[in-house]
Amino acid sequence: MKRPLHLNLFIYGRGHHEAAWRHPSSTPRALTDVDHTISCARIAESAHFDSIFLADTLNLPPDVDSSARLWLEPLTTLGAVAHATSRIGLIATASTSHTEPFNLARQFASLDHISRGRVGWNIVTSFSIAGSRNFGSGRLSHAERYDKGEEFVQVVKALWDSWSDDAVIDDRASGVYMRKDRVRAIDHRGVAYEVAGPLNLPRSPQGWPVLVQAGSSDTGRDFAARHAEAVFTAHIDKSTAVAFYQDIKARTVASGRRPDQLLVLPGISAMIGAAAGRDRARLDVLVERHRRALVDMGGEHRFGMAR
Repeated sequence: MKRPLHLNLFIYGRGHHEAAWRHPSSTPRALTDVDHTISCARIAESAHFDSIFLADTLNLPPDVDSSARLWLEPLTTLGAVAHATSRIGLIATASTSHTEPFNLARQFASLDHISRGRVGWNIVTSFSIAGSRNFGSGRLSHAERYDKGEEFVQVVKALWDSWSDDAVIDDRASGVYMRKDRVRAIDHRGVAYEVAGPLNLPRSPQGWPVLVQAGSSDTGRDFAARHAEAVFTAHIDKSTAVAFYQDIKARTVASGRRPDQLLVLPGISAMIGAAAGRDRARLDVLVERHRRALVDMGGEHRFGMAR
């Protein structure tokens, strides 16, 4: 049987490449003009893409003077996009290290209501020192970030589940809006968080947003195997892509889930030019830059992670 193709559009400022914003065909709109994102989303929706994905950083990039990789805050932006579209999925990046579980659970539940059930959360733990300085603390170690992220996700899931599907009855004749016995406190007391709950918002159309993850370390893969419904990944060689696919599926089964409960979404960058030779030369340059970037990051793919 032919497998379904899942297409996701990665919207990254005015282009992932540092010089894309200067191309004559690049949009003249300001980076703060939400109409650019809305336009991209509408085009993707008309082309039958499954979703759009907004990356995020939590600090001003050091090359801000010569690049156009700034963007509006993802959740706020997707609130506008939700009203301008009707079918396409809307995935926002949000950090477990630099926010609170209750706020994030409420924001995503609200956006799921606004979009009528089209929202996804790209779960990141945030590795940037520059980003952590904006939140009054030093950067956590890799293990600490994932330990905190694990508890964070468990709390958020409990908050989303604190309302039963049938809690709201809206019976105007009897004067009963909702049944309190169908809403539960979570009373979470953990290492990093104490959250009483319940969420102050009824259960959203999906119950939970679609959970997405992009880590490629052993810890990140185990985290994805436990929680994610889709994993972003990017590989230069087919052999490493196949190995990643087999490994993440095996970890998913080991965590007690079915292998089909987690989709693997490989990144594809289209190279378009007037002549095949030019395309090849351009591709070779970008591949080499990508290889160097992976070496600088210790070999761990951090595609789309908030910094």
